[in-house]
Amino acid sequence: MFKIAFRNVLRNGRRSFMTASAIAVGATALILFGEYNGMAMVGMQTGIIRSAGHLAVFQKGYFEFGSAQPLAYGISDYNKVMEILRSDPVLKPMLRVVTPSVSLGGIAGNASVDRSKTFFGQGIIPSDQDKMATWDEYQLHSGGDFATSGLKDNDLDHGIIGRGLARILGLCKPLKVKDCPVEAAAKSGFLTDTTGGGKGPRLDLLGSAGGAPNIVAFYPTEARGMGARELEDSYVEMTLPLAQQLLYGGGEKKVTSITLQLQRNEDMAAARARLEALFAAHHLNLEVRDYRELQPSYLQIIGFLNVIFAFLTVVLGVIVLFTTANTMGMSIMERTNEIGTARAMGVRRNGIRAQFLLEGAILGAIGATAGLVLSAAVTTLINHADIRYTPPGDASPIALMLLTHGTGGLLTTIWIVLVIMATLASIIPANRAARMKVVDALRHV
Repeated sequence: MFKIAFRNVLRNGRRSFMTASAIAVGATALILFGEYNGMAMVGMQTGIIRSAGHLAVFQKGYFEFGSAQPLAYGISDYNKVMEILRSDPVLKPMLRVVTPSVSLGGIAGNASVDRSKTFFGQGIIPSDQDKMATWDEYQLHSGGDFATSGLKDNDLDHGIIGRGLARILGLCKPLKVKDCPVEAAAKSGFLTDTTGGGKGPRLDLLGSAGGAPNIVAFYPTEARGMGARELEDSYVEMTLPLAQQLLYGGGEKKVTSITLQLQRNEDMAAARARLEALFAAHHLNLEVRDYRELQPSYLQIIGFLNVIFAFLTVVLGVIVLFTTANTMGMSIMERTNEIGTARAMGVRRNGIRAQFLLEGAILGAIGATAGLVLSAAVTTLINHADIRYTPPGDASPIALMLLTHGTGGLLTTIWIVLVIMATLASIIPANRAARMKVVDALRHV
């Protein structure tokens, strides 16, 4: 039966070619968009994990109320907590980086141009942050071109600010911010090259966790794009000791969170469960959150991409259904006498029905297979074309890449779905052929 069905598909080569081509184009479109979705998700996940880790430990209640009361919700004796985590025999094989950080807010001022601006700050250990930036479980950077902070642990009063904050505070020239309006900057004093005793431009940062405010001198070494205007206009990255001095002054030096980056993303659930067990065993008033809770936009964007992919799948599925149904309907009309002859020779209705369903499945298989081949060629072309674009959340253009590894499930699913859709599209024409009366079919002209 298969040989007969295959010959019937080839009998009208032009019509079969057009139908298989439509299925192939649909398969290619689905595969390319699926590979783009996969790369977008993997790239976004990698970017978040490189900057914020997999898990973050907070004092209980900090996630809801701590930003307004950092003194009350800071982690005391955080070095002891980190030692407990690093030495745990269950956690140790999973961990890659364990590092403390401080989140704070305050006012940044440049006295030379008489300007100030509220800021959101992050205190980090630069060497730990640089190690986190090399996490590459999905092998997105085979050349090793990892972005680093550019800071050193012993340069306690140096750091990074957003480009917007550099413009606002008059640091365009010393920090080489290129997109400053020259005339407006000159009138406002924005091109002033303020220096701080040979250390570069200086800002005065004011902050406090309560009581009298603390003031520290801060020397930004770079103005960095953040991908979001609000963040660029207020972001300050500094070393952990400077952030602690600014937030806590002469009081106890705490941290607002302890970040954990794991070796593998798959270990996140197990690591979180172990952390909660350790907190209970050591009577620590701590809680843990993963990056999906800390970055709610991650799940929102993934949901949006999945909805688009589902919509595209439905549209292309309908096209495959109608194209295949039209082809099979035309084939049945042209082969009415043949159907009558087969029925007169003893072929049952189920045999006729199965024959046309098999032809639809063959058409779907040919088109879907051609789509796999075509999509592989297009994917290779795109990945080597150096097409660049700026996705949401990025400050500069990146290369458009399609995911090529770990996509076996996607390719198999699309192939099976399209074959099933082509088979389903043949049901109505096949039933019509099976219900033909033998006498009417034989005398059909």
